[in-house]
Amino acid sequence: MDDLAERTLAALAPGGPLAEGLPGYAPRAAQAQLADAVAQAMDARATLIAEAGTGTGKTYAYLVPALLSGQRTIISTGTRALQDQLYHRDLPRVREALGASVKTALLKGRANYLCQYRLQQAKGEKFLTREIASDFQRVVAWAGRTQRGDLAELADIAEDSPLWPQVTSTADNCLGGECPFWSECFVAKARQQAQAADLVVVNHHLLLADLAIKQEGFGEILPGAAAFVLDEAHQLPELAAQFFGEGLGARQLADLARDALAECKHVTASLASVLGPARSLEQAMREARLAMEGLPQRGPMARLMAQPKLPGAMDLLEHTLAELQQALSPLSDASPGFAACGDRAAELQRRLHAWRHPEANVPEENEPGTFSSGFAVRWYELTPRGFTLQRTPLDVSGPLREYREKSRAAWIFTSATMAVAGDFQHIGKRLGLDAPRELLQPSPFDWPNQALCYLPRNLPEPNSREFLNAMLDEVWPVLEASKGRAFLLFTSHRALREAAEQLREGPWPLFVQGTAPRNTLLEQFRASGNGVLLGAASFWEGVDVAGEALSVVVIDRIPFAAPDDPVLEARLDAVRRAGGNPFRDEQLPQAVIALKQGVGRLIRSHLDRGVLVLCDPRLVTKSYGRLFLDSLPPFPRTRVLADVQDFFAAQSSHAETDEALP
Repeated sequence: MDDLAERTLAALAPGGPLAEGLPGYAPRAAQAQLADAVAQAMDARATLIAEAGTGTGKTYAYLVPALLSGQRTIISTGTRALQDQLYHRDLPRVREALGASVKTALLKGRANYLCQYRLQQAKGEKFLTREIASDFQRVVAWAGRTQRGDLAELADIAEDSPLWPQVTSTADNCLGGECPFWSECFVAKARQQAQAADLVVVNHHLLLADLAIKQEGFGEILPGAAAFVLDEAHQLPELAAQFFGEGLGARQLADLARDALAECKHVTASLASVLGPARSLEQAMREARLAMEGLPQRGPMARLMAQPKLPGAMDLLEHTLAELQQALSPLSDASPGFAACGDRAAELQRRLHAWRHPEANVPEENEPGTFSSGFAVRWYELTPRGFTLQRTPLDVSGPLREYREKSRAAWIFTSATMAVAGDFQHIGKRLGLDAPRELLQPSPFDWPNQALCYLPRNLPEPNSREFLNAMLDEVWPVLEASKGRAFLLFTSHRALREAAEQLREGPWPLFVQGTAPRNTLLEQFRASGNGVLLGAASFWEGVDVAGEALSVVVIDRIPFAAPDDPVLEARLDAVRRAGGNPFRDEQLPQAVIALKQGVGRLIRSHLDRGVLVLCDPRLVTKSYGRLFLDSLPPFPRTRVLADVQDFFAAQSSHAETDEALP
């Protein structure tokens, strides 16, 4: 056994520093096996893909070898919430227990940090509502006392507040070294700290921004690392496709026009030449959106451009961008803000032209982070008042493989949900992994005693009109037996809304996604003690409710990806052309991984007990249903409601016995 693995196992062992220094820590065989595999991969600069079921303790399993290795390590998480939890809670505990004098840093993307320059620009602006104006005053007050400028410190302002783009910078509008506030820049300070640290905690968005050669004006922070640990790695292929593509949207165009006009306050007589082109751009953007009216929310480029008024609207948009750039060009020496706006106008014009004319946008064969038009799909997405035009590559395995090989580092990909029936082939191919080391570490929970999987009988096919009503009829007695305490997870927002209407008269407190911020809903659900929470999309993963507050998870149907997704359509077509089977090779494995995420909400600790209700009859009636069931933890299964009622009756009697004990 090598030295790092020995030291790692000793740290996790009974009587070791974690057992001595962390209250409540208990050594786990599953955790030790994972930590051993991580340590050996780090020592050998190898690639490891490891699925660690819920309860394995994977965070400590990679933190311990990372802190003991003495080498520069980058740890990347799936979300900013997990990033904050890892950096502010888990990392300090483990570092202190180990007595490791390792310099650490937390680094987020620039949209998470206050921009002093844009804060000054926003002063005097008119805000859409009194609430936004009030939030702005709170940001101004906070700006005077914050040390890090991290917007997470202002947790009570909504994540999607329209205020944030006005007080943060983007790669497009950042002035870099020309900024008058450069010496106070929170992003620059965070990057400097990251460059000097031994262990840096980032998130996948930031990691991919660096991999995609989308440097944000501060130089690279990733090279020089000896190891990369990617937690929640199942999210990586989809996120990478976004970052290795490019797009432009109505919001970027509106921001450009607004910022160009804001700069006029600082340069005498500039308004006369900028006002007309900026207003023309805003008008052209509105006309383009009007020309898209009546289209589906998303679709391929061909469907959009077939609209009679669209080509003319796009011509006008390109023309007004060129006009604005020409107006800004002579002003570029007058202020760094005008120079930056001019560059943004040119870049947006290039992107729009490239999106419209893919044949004119074939990159050099080996240009990093680029794809020829044959490998990318062009598509659009509409919002009530805006639009996005996007180019997304169908296969990101090439650039991911290239960066990994160039780095000569250890790469550890881990998640609770990556294997399909014990096989890593699907995710490995998408990540560009060639014969990696593999570890499949099942959840250590006592599934026969802690859980039950209920597959109701007599439900119609999920696409029938009767399905939702029939499903809720089957779920109602389960909720009665559990006294609420349930998550109902839906594959569509429409089904969620209809279910919310029907459950509104129930005896349990009802919490519905979209009626409050996610964290607020979860806190209210936990506090209620007997609530029923309805969620879709983001509620399928990253939600952790341990204890009796969550005792049932209901999943309405197999989470196959939306058939109207233009990127999925193109990917399935590519699989078909290559001689593969789109359903077997793409749709099934993706749906298995998504289902495992939803199921993972149920049992979060060795004390939890709960029932999983899978309402999609195809799990039993279709041959592929076996693949889904074989990919789940070893739940005991039943098709009899009485077994569910007995499960909860036994739970109640245990609780009563416990209460009666002296």
